[in-house]
Amino acid sequence: MSTTVNESATAAASGASATERFHADKSPYAAVKDVPAERVDTLAREVLEAIYTTVRAHKVTYDEFNALKAWLIGVGEDGEWPLFLDVWLEHVVEDVATEHREGNKGSIEGPYYVPDAPEQGAKGTISMRDDEGGTPLVWSGQVTSCDGSALGGAKVELWHADDDGFYSQFAPGIPEWNLRGTFTTDADGYFEITTVQPAPYQIPTDGSCGKLIAAAGWHAWRPAHLHVKVSAPGHELLTAQLYFPGDEHNDDDIASAVKPELILDPQQQADGTATVAYGFVLDPAKG
Repeated sequence: MSTTVNESATAAASGASATERFHADKSPYAAVKDVPAERVDTLAREVLEAIYTTVRAHKVTYDEFNALKAWLIGVGEDGEWPLFLDVWLEHVVEDVATEHREGNKGSIEGPYYVPDAPEQGAKGTISMRDDEGGTPLVWSGQVTSCDGSALGGAKVELWHADDDGFYSQFAPGIPEWNLRGTFTTDADGYFEITTVQPAPYQIPTDGSCGKLIAAAGWHAWRPAHLHVKVSAPGHELLTAQLYFPGDEHNDDDIASAVKPELILDPQQQADGTATVAYGFVLDPAKG
């Protein structure tokens, strides 16, 4: 199973899938169609001025400029713009977008979300293969509003990589909805999910993003994490990643997305299963 995936998963294939999924799920231009020209002008000019400052301060050469052009073209050809932006920029946008919240801290979505994962109820097991690798994990929690009231019928969408670091629908040889599921809280806001603990993984390094990582002497590792989207009527959508203690990349995550509030506290049981309790507090929607 894992050998097939490891041999055939590539940055270009993953990037193409992420780009296709982005176009299918997002309507980015509609959301900003009424943004005044003055704001577009300000943002564009300040981004360009930051680049000008870097060029002047470090006396960028034509050879370096042409290498940059070639690299930018390569990112597009590899379909890696979703990966690049989600890894190196999204965490700052997320911080700004959610700084007003009183409830749970959020984190980046990343490029591998797929909507409409199978519904599993308030207590269920995520879709997985019979021989799925990883430590069995039973996760329970409650979804509430900022005033402490329970949010029955809230949605907890969960997705994560497998024990080899690959996501279904973005790597070959994995069932379509593997390790993806939607859970709906009971009348008191509770849920219980059975899944497996994912492993740390490297973002794809055989494409243009990998070239940047190698040239800069960076590492490509992300700590093990669970992705969630938590939603309830009349409340702001929470997007987050939940991490595990002791991971060596919690402190140097390439995506800079780890927050102390998002680190779980799993307890190992005698049968080899890990159990963890972690709930969510959602902010009421504005207006």
